[in-house]
Amino acid sequence: MTEFTLHCFHESGNAYKAALMLQLCRAGWTPKRVAFFTGETRGPEFRGLNVMGEVPVLTHHRPDGDFTVTQSGAILTYLARHFGKFGPETEAEEFEVMRWLLFDSQKVSGYAGPLRFLRFFMKKGETEDVQFLHGRVTSALKIVNAALENREWIAADRPTIADFALCGYLFWPDEIGTTFDERPNVAAWLNRIRALPGFELPEALMPSGQETKTATA
Repeated sequence: MTEFTLHCFHESGNAYKAALMLQLCRAGWTPKRVAFFTGETRGPEFRGLNVMGEVPVLTHHRPDGDFTVTQSGAILTYLARHFGKFGPETEAEEFEVMRWLLFDSQKVSGYAGPLRFLRFFMKKGETEDVQFLHGRVTSALKIVNAALENREWIAADRPTIADFALCGYLFWPDEIGTTFDERPNVAAWLNRIRALPGFELPEALMPSGQETKTATA
């Protein structure tokens, strides 16, 4: 058994945040496929694992027994403490990382995830809801782009879990329906994340949550 099990699927940007962190920390981990698109997260077995019915769910197989953490921000924080990597190093950094984790949850992933789901997976077209979400994502990315002016990373002078939280849905710009042409700082920052040793895209790290011939249980 590997040290960590991550309940996930590669279409989830929130799951990707945790998978990317595990990969960059060179953790011993195993992805466990969650069949989101056929309703697994709504079933009693998964709700017993996470009452919120969401991925990612991380199980750390510790000598004193399994320890489970849910929600991507909490998982990133737990892994940063466990590995002593990509976390804050001062009190000021601690709160800077925290505010970007919250901003991501509320403004970036919080809107980009539903926008991508409606636009790409549900094929809803340019409905009023889609246009609203698109506007919110655009506004949030303007803030990220401004924050990255004259700096390489969002919360410190090095990559932190704040960067990994914010980038979770941004490697699918076409599926979200946006570009970074007017946000060059965001584009350059994503390239820096891509250049980190061990970086992989979500499809290389996790199985699909859709029913496919290659999907594994």
